[in-house]
Amino acid sequence: MGLFGIFILACIVLIIASFWVVFIKAGKPGWACIVPIYNLIVLLEIAGKPLWWILLMLIPLVNIVIAILVAIAVAKNFGKSAGFGIGLAFLPFIFYPVLAWGDSQYQPQPA
Repeated sequence: MGLFGIFILACIVLIIASFWVVFIKAGKPGWACIVPIYNLIVLLEIAGKPLWWILLMLIPLVNIVIAILVAIAVAKNFGKSAGFGIGLAFLPFIFYPVLAWGDSQYQPQPA
């Protein structure tokens, strides 16, 4: 497997554990983070975005923009800044653990 493979595996485990805790903080079941497609639906609910956005995630290049917007919305719903949301989108192995095990609380923003 090699050292790099172990590092990648550790990052994946860290991200899954972080998503699990973030989902629980938002009042959603933690196990939802490991179910494909359903985890995106739950993440959209946490972000306060419409469920039809999942269709936009299927369109190349548009999916990148949608992922960034969802990450920013998740950050704002946890009382963080848009810059933190950018961090969630581009460096999830750093920012999701901070969100999960930090003192932030889920506070959905009105639409």
